[in-house]
Amino acid sequence: MGTTQRRRPELAAFLRSRRARVTPRDVGMPPGFRRRTPGLRREEVAQLSGVGVTWYTWLEQGRPINASAQVLDAVARTLRLDAPEREHLYHLAEVPYTHPPEAIAQTVGPEIQGILDALEPRPAVVYNSRYDILAANTVYRHLFGIDPLSGGPVPNALWRLFAVPEAEAPLLCRGPELPVMVATLRSAYGVHTGEPVWEEFIRGLSAASPLFTRLWKSGDVAEPGQRVKTFRHAEVGEMRMTSVSLSVNGMPECRIVVHTPADEETRRRAEALTAKKRSHP
Repeated sequence: MGTTQRRRPELAAFLRSRRARVTPRDVGMPPGFRRRTPGLRREEVAQLSGVGVTWYTWLEQGRPINASAQVLDAVARTLRLDAPEREHLYHLAEVPYTHPPEAIAQTVGPEIQGILDALEPRPAVVYNSRYDILAANTVYRHLFGIDPLSGGPVPNALWRLFAVPEAEAPLLCRGPELPVMVATLRSAYGVHTGEPVWEEFIRGLSAASPLFTRLWKSGDVAEPGQRVKTFRHAEVGEMRMTSVSLSVNGMPECRIVVHTPADEETRRRAEALTAKKRSHP
């Protein structure tokens, strides 16, 4: 059985199950008498969704009919589908689904912080799509020179790399890495274009860094991925790290980035840095 043939029965079963759980009272309709269905009738769903009864009946029967995003949204509202259910409906109906824009996270819970701490001596951090540093373990904070007790605005990795003299930046070999970071930022910016916080962020960083301005104007886009980066620290020297991005469930547009030593010398230096900071926080 092909993918489409398999999805149609799943779509039919899903719609019937969602319809059965919505009562007339839920949608402001009188309950009526002699109802044989535990939820809404098909004609009631069609009426409330603004679609034809025959069309909705065929949709729920899994017939090969086309559905638009607007119609699916109307049915989803009538059936009171939550976000995961709405996405599931789109996939079963074989209609492209676009996640609605969400406010990007600004905080993390203690469970995530515990994971970051357990990853030491590997530097680990949680970024949102704007590269705000939402949480980090000790070795990452000292590598990037971030004071966790400052009480100021949320620190940002791009500002830490672009708005300081190159000699003071923690990242070496900036030529290959910074364009990728800016391209990753632009990929996320596409969802937030026009939002005041994002526009102010881009304007501020452009004013602070001609290099950022030039890279931003290139228009390049990229997704987060695994790369090898070279960092420097005044106490332990240079460290080559492989960065790996991991998504965080329940935190849209956020990722954990873990830096793993790329060689034995880096591993020893990362352990030495962790030991120094634990003994002298």
